[in-house]
Amino acid sequence: MSSSTLMSIGMRAMFANTASLNVTGHNIANANTEGYSRQEVELATANGQFTGAGFFGKGVNVVNVKRAHDQFLTMQAAAAKSMAAADQTRYGQLTQMENVFPPGDQGLGYAMGDFFASMVDLANAPGDNSARQAVLARAADVSDRFSNASNRLDILQAGVRSDMKNSAQTVTALAARVADINEQISANRGQTQQPNDLLDQRDHLIEQISQYVNVTTIPASDGTVGVFLAGGHRLVLGGESAELTVRSDDLDASRVGLSINSNGQSLALSDDLLTSGSMAGLLRFQNDDLVDARNRLGQMALAFASEVNHAQSLGIDLNGKPGSDIFEVGPSQALPAATNARDVNGQLLSTVTMDITDASLLQASDYSLRADPSNAGQYQLVRLSDGLARSVADGDEVDGFRINIGTPAPASTDRFLLQPVARAASGMHRVLDDPSGIAAAQPVQATMGVDNAGTATVDQLRMTDGTVDPNLTATITFSDDTGAYTWELRDRTSGALASSGTGTWTAGEPIELNGFALELNGVPTTGDTVTVDKTLFPATNNGNALAQSHLADEQFVGRTLDSNGNYLDGATVTDAYADTMADVGVRVQSARVSSEISTASSTQASEQLASKAGVNLDEEAARLIQYQQGYQAAAKVLQVAQSVFDTMLQIGS
Repeated sequence: MSSSTLMSIGMRAMFANTASLNVTGHNIANANTEGYSRQEVELATANGQFTGAGFFGKGVNVVNVKRAHDQFLTMQAAAAKSMAAADQTRYGQLTQMENVFPPGDQGLGYAMGDFFASMVDLANAPGDNSARQAVLARAADVSDRFSNASNRLDILQAGVRSDMKNSAQTVTALAARVADINEQISANRGQTQQPNDLLDQRDHLIEQISQYVNVTTIPASDGTVGVFLAGGHRLVLGGESAELTVRSDDLDASRVGLSINSNGQSLALSDDLLTSGSMAGLLRFQNDDLVDARNRLGQMALAFASEVNHAQSLGIDLNGKPGSDIFEVGPSQALPAATNARDVNGQLLSTVTMDITDASLLQASDYSLRADPSNAGQYQLVRLSDGLARSVADGDEVDGFRINIGTPAPASTDRFLLQPVARAASGMHRVLDDPSGIAAAQPVQATMGVDNAGTATVDQLRMTDGTVDPNLTATITFSDDTGAYTWELRDRTSGALASSGTGTWTAGEPIELNGFALELNGVPTTGDTVTVDKTLFPATNNGNALAQSHLADEQFVGRTLDSNGNYLDGATVTDAYADTMADVGVRVQSARVSSEISTASSTQASEQLASKAGVNLDEEAARLIQYQQGYQAAAKVLQVAQSVFDTMLQIGS
């Protein structure tokens, strides 16, 4: 073997060790670069040369520089980070929403209880102006707390919209960078050599995108990667990228969704297909948690205001006039879909409205309404909180509200979102400002006959509806000890008989006449009388204030009806608020646990990927010494080859 062969072997060895030193230095320099994969030089023995004495090796060749990459671990880590981002985002939003429903004296339950307590104070002094001022102050506090809570939910919704817009812009920018790197990879891709640093950058960009929205990738034969989201919508294909945008929801413009714009076309993305990433967490919070909280808040506001206003209407104020409303709430809404049929001027052809018929039956839910294709004149109504579907027609009453279908009737493709309670709290405010307008007195009062011999006394006189006529005097006379009685209604001015009849009193059961219900204690006897006459001095009567204070114990929130149309008890206002706090609290704790689990899974997946592709500085330092020694040995080979060559020249000369 000639000295030139030995020199070639030494040169190859020096080049191989130099390449290894360069790659090792590159690894050390990028040890803390996010997304970087460890690289190493791939070496191969050079083909030997045949001689009569056998094959002699010709050294080493540098074949390739490859990266320590595992596609499965990379995808697994990206998916785990995407799920963790969704759970962390939702948990963060829920912790903010939890502050909208504080416990203790800062909560809505306390404020409503305080209002009813002020009615008790008013009942003790119905003519006292300071007690009446206190009622109005407590009423203002209740309405302000409902309104403020609704406003804070609106702020959270606005925050969701803002975060979604920022995230969409970030994803669009990241997708454009992936497309640019795709072009560079395609242009620089060799037969066997890969542009490792570009591949790392692309993988890292795709991982960043997945933290906002779940994506799938499909490699192409030219080295590029297609990035798809939400069921196959193209985000990146080769060197082209699409734009991710935020759109208003088709039914509720206050909510947002996602669209993807490509080649001048905009396609709406289904929220159901966005399963992970921070944007999926925001959408779940918006579409589930925020909607439920808003409906629970509105249900309480509407039930509370309606019951108080109804009780107020049954009494009379200091001027002897029927009580007017204390509260006003936001309206119910029937929101048409943006795709509903319109005329040539862009006006909707069909409309739907709602009337609240019984606030105690209202449920904390939105409803979807669309024409029933199999039954003309019928509509499919779905309660979105639990999926209960019913067939309804124009004028039907469901869950405490009446549905009114406009003319012309909605087309088969028209859709409506019905929100009986969602906006009730946002528009809640006190409308009664005059203290004398509080109806603390009842329009009539009951008096036992002075000559009564029995033990019966008036326990309670309640107004059952607004039909009581204070100009009619009711006289009830017991005819025997069994409870039988006769009654008369006479004009209190002329004494003319308006109507009369008979009945039987049973202990614990009220006597109902002329829009009132009279309950007695004790036992009446033959000849005993009870007179129910007009209240002449409202300032001394506390009947209606007592009736309003008793609402604190009435279960009028979220009632339902049995098959016979009878009420099934719901919850008191304080219990309803406690249930709301509990519901939000459960969501927060569940989201926290989910976030902790997914974060732990993400950390584990990242550690597994790092063990495969990450840079270990201790190992790289050892390799650095190894390659340095190899380089020095190769240099020694060259030195020996040079010495041999010089000796051969001297011999030849």
